[in-house]
Amino acid sequence: MIVEVFDRLVDQAWPAIHRLDAGGWILRAAYGVTKRANSVLPLGEPGDLEAGVEVAEKFYADRGLPCVFSVGGGATPGLDALLHARGYRVVDPTLVMTANLVPEAPGNGGASREEVDLAEAPSRAWLDAWWSVDGRFGGDGLATAARILTGVPATYASLGEEAVGRGVAQGEWFGIYSMAVVPHARRKGHGGKVLRALLTHAREQGTQRAYLVVVESNTVARTLYERHGFTVAGRYHYRVR
Repeated sequence: MIVEVFDRLVDQAWPAIHRLDAGGWILRAAYGVTKRANSVLPLGEPGDLEAGVEVAEKFYADRGLPCVFSVGGGATPGLDALLHARGYRVVDPTLVMTANLVPEAPGNGGASREEVDLAEAPSRAWLDAWWSVDGRFGGDGLATAARILTGVPATYASLGEEAVGRGVAQGEWFGIYSMAVVPHARRKGHGGKVLRALLTHAREQGTQRAYLVVVESNTVARTLYERHGFTVAGRYHYRVR
């Protein structure tokens, strides 16, 4: 099932620090840093749906975290309705977008590739730029986020300290993550340069297709991705109580 493929790809590319397999559902936790790493990935069918939800609620309550479910196309049938009945609200409807990585025409995007630095680990400047856009936690939130980011091999793209992105090779797929442009550098094409550099790198690795996830309401980012050949292939949302 292609929709379940995306659920698993995203889970693998953004690995939670703590994981518990509960009857096929993966309970993920990372000290509250990012919903993706602190939510249930509810694939498979536990014997008792309500009991499965209660196990998840205890798992997060024991860690002082809200119980969050990531509900995508591969989620257990009937779960979304049950969560609604239990008072869980929908948060961050998200699109999964994909693009075929056809060979580039000679010279296409070359200038941006020269400007964009690619590295195997995130520098402090990379982390600071990304966190200045996506950071929502104080304390040691950035340190925890760095543990999540570096939990799998990845490529870190940066255009100075103004724009960054992350790419994860996953077999035939290449995942685009952590695209961020600092506020004072927006509307200058920096995001497009970072994206093109990552896609060029993916082609050079022999990857056939790319995917990314973007909050549905982020029309600026969606326009950028559509301009580079990405189309909607799936959706998911979070249920939070």
